Amino acid sequence: MVRIVKTEFYKLKRYHILWAGVALMLLSVLLTLFTSMANDGSVWDFAYLTEQVIKNNMSMIFPMCISLIAGYMISREQTDDTLKNILTVPISFKKLLTGKLIVCGVLSIIFGLICSLFTIIAEMIVGFPGFEISLALKAALQITAVNFFLYLAVLPIIALTCRRAGSFLVGVIIAFVYGYGGMFAAGNMTLANLYPITASLGMVGYRSYDTAVNWNIGTCSCSLALAVVISAILILCIKEREATQTKKKAKKVAPKKGW
Repeated sequence: MVRIVKTEFYKLKRYHILWAGVALMLLSVLLTLFTSMANDGSVWDFAYLTEQVIKNNMSMIFPMCISLIAGYMISREQTDDTLKNILTVPISFKKLLTGKLIVCGVLSIIFGLICSLFTIIAEMIVGFPGFEISLALKAALQITAVNFFLYLAVLPIIALTCRRAGSFLVGVIIAFVYGYGGMFAAGNMTLANLYPITASLGMVGYRSYDTAVNWNIGTCSCSLALAVVISAILILCIKEREATQTKKKAKKVAPKKGW
């Protein structure tokens, strides 16, 4: 498994879609800055900026982003017709898929760090009050951790839609709707603790200073753990024949008449 993961990291340099992930992290920060111009009575400081970046990542950006990148990485072996060569090593498709998912988990952490860097740069440009080194470190930790927990939340979608080449785009759409549903789940704390997307916020104590926000770490942990277990079951249920592409039947050519 270590060799598989190491090989997947070597392959990352030819995946230009990773730049799309960086662009989406920048988009999350820019979208937050755009909302800061609204005259809705909110008092913006660095802590509030961080909270809004986390919220935008959760509801609109990151579930779709990581599903897109993970699905692309998995489907490339099929669309490039390299999977049939890899499986002769022999490496089972389940092990190959597990290695790719581990790499995607690391990428979710890296994207979290990149988003944290963009957030700090935006703070330097805009100059919201309340910036401190300790708060910047806390913001980086929260943004990075939430991104990783969001990846765990969408892991069942990735595992379910990776069985056929091209089907990951359906997973991207489902992940977007799944993430946006967190906006509605956040209105009820019981549902927020159970819903995996919003449970990722509870794992980092998002807005825990608010008396109306009551996170149950145990429930949030169980929700995300259940998502991981479901993903593992889906991977174990994958049959090796599902990893291979369907061969096109050769057209029968009518024999020529005569000599």
